[in-house]
Amino acid sequence: MADDEAEEDLEADGGEDGDEEEGGESSKKQGGKKKLLLFVALALFLVVGGAAAAYFTGLLEPLIAMLGGADETAAEETTDPVEVVFFDLPEILVNLNTGRRKSTFLKIRVSLELENAEDVARIEAVMPRIIDNFQVYLRELRVEDLKGSAGMYRLREELLTRVTLAVAPSKVSDVLFKEMLVQ
Repeated sequence: MADDEAEEDLEADGGEDGDEEEGGESSKKQGGKKKLLLFVALALFLVVGGAAAAYFTGLLEPLIAMLGGADETAAEETTDPVEVVFFDLPEILVNLNTGRRKSTFLKIRVSLELENAEDVARIEAVMPRIIDNFQVYLRELRVEDLKGSAGMYRLREELLTRVTLAVAPSKVSDVLFKEMLVQ
C-alpha cells in the first residue's frame, strides 16, 4: 500500500510536472505567436508608412503617372502652346520710409505676366490705379524689408496681390522684376 501511495504520489507529481511543461510550452507558444504578430504588424506599419511618405514627397508620381496613363495627357498638353503675354509697367521711383532725414530711394521696373493678349487692354485702362497701388505700398517699405530673397519674395507677392485686385476680371499670373535699385 505504501508502494501504491508512493506510485500515486509520483504519478501525481509527474502529472503536475507534465502539466507544467505542457502549460509552459503553451505559454511559450503564445509568447512566440505574440512576438510573430508584433513583428508582422511592425513590418506592415513600416511598409505602409514608407509608401505614404513616398507618395506625399512626390517620389511615386512617375510611377502613378505611368500606371494611370497620364503620360498621354501630358504629351497632349505639351503640344498645345501656352500663350503667355508680358506687359512692361513704367519705371517707378519712390523714396522709402527710413524715419531719418537721409532719403533712400527705390527704383523698380516690373513686367506683368498675363494669361492672354486680351488682358493687355484691361491693364492699360487701369494703369493709373496699378501705379497708385504700387506707389502707396512701396513708399511704406523700409530698406530692411527688401533684404534677401525672402524680402524679394514678399515684395513680389504683395505687388501681385495689388495688381490682381486692380485688374479684377483679368488674370495676372506673376510679377517679374526687370530692375530693382535701392540707393
